[in-house]
Amino acid sequence: MKKFFAIIGLCGLVLQGIAAGGKEQKPASGAGQPGKPRIGIAKIVQHVALDACEQGILDALKARGVDAQVDLQNANGDMNTAAQIANKFKSDKVAVAVGIATPVAVALANAIKDAPVVFSVVTDPVAAKLVSSLDRGEGNVTGLSDAIPTADHIALFKEIAGVSRLGYIYTSSEANSISALHLVEEACRQQGIELVTQAIATSAELRQAAEAVVNRVDGVYLTTDNTVYSALSALVQVFNAAKKPIFSGDVTGALTGGCMIASGFNYYKAGVATGNMVADILAGKQPKDIPVKFLTDPSESDMLFDLDAAKNCGIVIPDKYLSGANYIFENGTLIQK
Repeated sequence: MKKFFAIIGLCGLVLQGIAAGGKEQKPASGAGQPGKPRIGIAKIVQHVALDACEQGILDALKARGVDAQVDLQNANGDMNTAAQIANKFKSDKVAVAVGIATPVAVALANAIKDAPVVFSVVTDPVAAKLVSSLDRGEGNVTGLSDAIPTADHIALFKEIAGVSRLGYIYTSSEANSISALHLVEEACRQQGIELVTQAIATSAELRQAAEAVVNRVDGVYLTTDNTVYSALSALVQVFNAAKKPIFSGDVTGALTGGCMIASGFNYYKAGVATGNMVADILAGKQPKDIPVKFLTDPSESDMLFDLDAAKNCGIVIPDKYLSGANYIFENGTLIQK
């Protein structure tokens, strides 16, 4: 009977761990080892860009000689799960909590007030109320923004693809996507482009949203919307079948092909920059004294052209742009320069 109750208790602990992340989570690395700081790292959803960011954080901590217990969590796109993860990090008394993408970062900042919170790849940290100024952190919170040059992207899309009606699909519940929508609207006004928008709530709605706009636009522009990128293949299938071009503001998510143009910063390098901020805090820096980080160096950005997608759309990419790309997708093969 004692063994029976012991087994029941163990099952309960396993179920609690699964509930905390929506799926079974990776346990804290080195959990229970005395003298090592705990670092909690949570992302809103699993997809290639955020995975690359997470890996960059881990690699930066290792390079800086940080010997810590690391707890990796994934909210699987669910805000309730994000709140549960935040409370878990709080009860675990992590030395630093890291939130990858806006929804998780907000959940951590709302729950944790007595430990540093570092956000990563948050488009508009001021609008998300993580900080009140980009010049410094806010109390126990600071981090890195993934703001992209939306106006430049749309001007380039118009020049290369001749779009006059632009589609934009975004997640209505993500603060970063709402902020990006305002930038897209302004850029389209500047370029004299008609904007057709479609909001989604979950990644499962992306295919239907793509089908709803594809015949009303000349192409679609994507910003750094995590829900959209977690189901990007569905949108690619719809627009490639219609022979309409896609411009992605996330190169990492577009490396599998299908997006005619992708331009943006490198998510792995964003993770490295975030990891260095965490290491600085563990070394004694205060979040309130650390400005919000932006990736502005050209070496931290990527440009991709998919010549297969361009050919499918009947579009020729000018050589002057191809020469500046560091990724070319052609004949089903990705070439990195």
